[in-house]
Amino acid sequence: MAGLGALGFSAPLLLWGLVLLPTLWFLLRAVPPAPIRRRFPGVALLLGLADDEAQADRTPWWLLLLRMLAVAALILGFAGPVLNPQERTPGQGPLLVLLDGSWADARDWPRRIDRLEAVLDEAGRDGRPVAVVLATDPPGDGLPFQAAELWAARLAGVQPAAWLPDPEAVAAWADGLEGRFDTVWLSGGLDWPGRTALLSALERHGRVGVLESQRPLMALRPAAFSDGTIALSVLRARPGPETEAVLAASGRDPAGVERVLARLPVTFAPGETRAGAELVLPPELRNRISRFAIEGVRSAGAVSLTDDSLKRREVALIAGNENREGLQLLSPLHYLHQALAPTADLIEGTLGDVVLAHPDVIVLADVATLSPAESEALQGWVEAGGMLLRFAGPRLAASDVSRAEEDPLMPVRLRAGGRTVGGAMSWGEPKTLRPFGEASPFFGLPVPDDVRVNAQVMAQPDPSLADRSIAALSDGTPLVTRKKLGKGEVVLFHVTANAEWSTLPLSGLFVQMLERLAVSTRPARPDAVELAGTTWVPETVLDAFGALGEAGTLPGVPGEALAEARPGPGLPPGLYAGEDRRLAVNVIGADTVLSPAAWPARIAVEGFAVARETVLKGWVLALALALLAVDILASLWLSGRLRGARVPSRAGGAMVLALALLLPGGLRADEAMPDDALALRATSEVVLAHVRTGDAEVDRIADAGLRGLSRKLAERTSIEPAAPIAVDLETDELSFFPFLYWPVTANQPMPSPAAYARLNRYLRTGGMILFDTRDADVAGYGGGSSEGRRLQQLARPLDIPPLEPIPPDHVLTRTFYLLQDFPGRNAGREVWVEAAPADAERVDGMPFRDLNDGVTPVVIGGNDWASAWAVDGQGVAMFPVGRGYAGERQREIAFRFGINLIMHVLTGNYKSDQVHVPALLDRLGQ
Repeated sequence: MAGLGALGFSAPLLLWGLVLLPTLWFLLRAVPPAPIRRRFPGVALLLGLADDEAQADRTPWWLLLLRMLAVAALILGFAGPVLNPQERTPGQGPLLVLLDGSWADARDWPRRIDRLEAVLDEAGRDGRPVAVVLATDPPGDGLPFQAAELWAARLAGVQPAAWLPDPEAVAAWADGLEGRFDTVWLSGGLDWPGRTALLSALERHGRVGVLESQRPLMALRPAAFSDGTIALSVLRARPGPETEAVLAASGRDPAGVERVLARLPVTFAPGETRAGAELVLPPELRNRISRFAIEGVRSAGAVSLTDDSLKRREVALIAGNENREGLQLLSPLHYLHQALAPTADLIEGTLGDVVLAHPDVIVLADVATLSPAESEALQGWVEAGGMLLRFAGPRLAASDVSRAEEDPLMPVRLRAGGRTVGGAMSWGEPKTLRPFGEASPFFGLPVPDDVRVNAQVMAQPDPSLADRSIAALSDGTPLVTRKKLGKGEVVLFHVTANAEWSTLPLSGLFVQMLERLAVSTRPARPDAVELAGTTWVPETVLDAFGALGEAGTLPGVPGEALAEARPGPGLPPGLYAGEDRRLAVNVIGADTVLSPAAWPARIAVEGFAVARETVLKGWVLALALALLAVDILASLWLSGRLRGARVPSRAGGAMVLALALLLPGGLRADEAMPDDALALRATSEVVLAHVRTGDAEVDRIADAGLRGLSRKLAERTSIEPAAPIAVDLETDELSFFPFLYWPVTANQPMPSPAAYARLNRYLRTGGMILFDTRDADVAGYGGGSSEGRRLQQLARPLDIPPLEPIPPDHVLTRTFYLLQDFPGRNAGREVWVEAAPADAERVDGMPFRDLNDGVTPVVIGGNDWASAWAVDGQGVAMFPVGRGYAGERQREIAFRFGINLIMHVLTGNYKSDQVHVPALLDRLGQ
């Protein structure tokens, strides 16, 4: 392809025609020789007469220039002009397009897809089969070589993963490759284990070229908390000049709305790959933080989720007596301060004040009697979800609290007095602790041999005492009891919080017991020994772009995998919940170092910047036609043909002709269809219809979707629908159509009262409307998406019966195909139909109920069925559905659901009538 700068030509030899333009100029300028002048007296008789037709003796220069430009435009157009032509060497043989497909790719994923489209377009022009593979998800066997056009249609479903490629899986896949093929590797710019070995394996099969973005790659290490300060570290893959990044701390405000709670600038020094910063926040604000992120970077590596290691609980400490000066070791709160200060934020004050502060835990150390107002406020706080932790002592032992009847703020009834060594209820010697049972939250904690109990308050025997006892002495007497109270709980240590009655506060077991009760937060991540044998359930997961979503039905993961904390398909990054805490699995670890990908000198490395080729042939030829049209008008004007009474009609006809030649398309036949023609077309054959929404793209997809469904109906059933029709609710008659597909858009105009009257009449006379919000029903039927809210507004004036999700025995599940799932381009989610009658009963021996013979007038969902059904003029699917075989299977189920819908609306509930078959056969004696 020859070119001049950014302009190239596919047929440059035709440009030699421009050399003939000067010759054409002189030919057009040539006129016959001037006539010989002879005097003729009779000419005087012609003076004053007007000639109806005037002819110029010479073509005007401007008309010649116009014609020259038109001819030049024709020559240029047929020469095939192309803007930004790409210099390329046509390739041969199969082509593998390999993407890292990790979180490092996500920061500029749209640019990668654009570059991938250019690679596929070039391979398609060369006729090369292509296989597109993500290193994070290598195919099970071989390479899926297919036509480049098929891969181009699936690119919307290609998404990166939130983890790096697994070196073992990549090595196993590379070992199974066979044959010759070239490779184009779209690298994420990050080195990862196994990348060098994979490059060597690919070079054994053919040439390898690398496309790599030059944009800086940054990541964020998990936040660390120490001495009231949050430490944050930002990494970049390559050293560079001084750069500033902004970190955002996000969490929920008191109203439950996700907000940015704090921002912190971080500066990379020149040549450095790590930048650190510290953030100091009040405890209440710090505990609300759920994640840190680098602003402006869409990548899972730029997000750090927080877990319980950052969230310090607020604990209020209240003692029954004041501390005595000089006797701190005897203070009821001294050992609690020592145990909780490193891991919790401590609050002290009156009981009324701390309840208003809403701490996580309130500790009452030897507090016996409460006033009615204090008791009522404290009870309400516990029932709302708080934890009340009480310790015994001389005051509680001497009081009448929870004696005759159980106090709401005590877990058990108490005996009068207490039990001490040498007392009325004497022990011969101090008691040790019994190992904790499996039902105890302390199960698994080792019991030190040096822990001794000299005194305690005793619990009254009660049928519920065994269930409420979570720790006991060696003789079986309860040491710690607990009960539920509303959403919260009350826990009582039957000994003092200091060393007066026992040595428990002096041991490490005391701190561990407080941790197990969630009074404090463990500052460090549990090690592999602690996590062994446990199972953790994912709550939220992080995708490659750094967006947090619900975990859905993901299975639990063993603690051993969580200890390793290596994100992958079996352990996606996110938050995982255990029995007593939550742990975060982040893409970047505390010791992670970003290593840039290094390529050998023999490998050609290019950037993603590419100027797209733009074919200008059509535009240049359209310009030539426009110039010729102007030439025709100018010639008519010079010849006098546009003068006189018929000028307007002639000029108008010429202008209409010129415009018709220039317009990209003619008028559509179905834009204005007379009523008679609509009735004839709609009633001659079965016709599926969709509602015009006013959104041209949505209407186009709806038309293509019904066209694809009509083809499947003709292929698989006796129904042969004609081409679908778009109906206007304001003007068109709806009764001609058994089925209406109504895609809901957020800005769809509300129909008029007359249109609603027509719609209600249509629903009452057996018509069916499929409402499709196309939003995957993200918030459930009538949910919070903009399309869902618009559907509520659109459907409010309609006479719609009570609805329910499709039950397993609904006729739609077996009208033609047996179905239990109804996906479109979106999978799953509920689909709503008319609720079954209250008296519908299941017939003995039949798998479904005896329903009425009516057809559900509406079906409501958000699975975007039209996009799954849509085909172009050649019958090729227009939009990708899912990935690979699973996606095509989902498209097949979507078609089956559509066929069931049409068969249901055309035949009614005939399948339900089969419940009568056994009775009929019995009567006939069969």
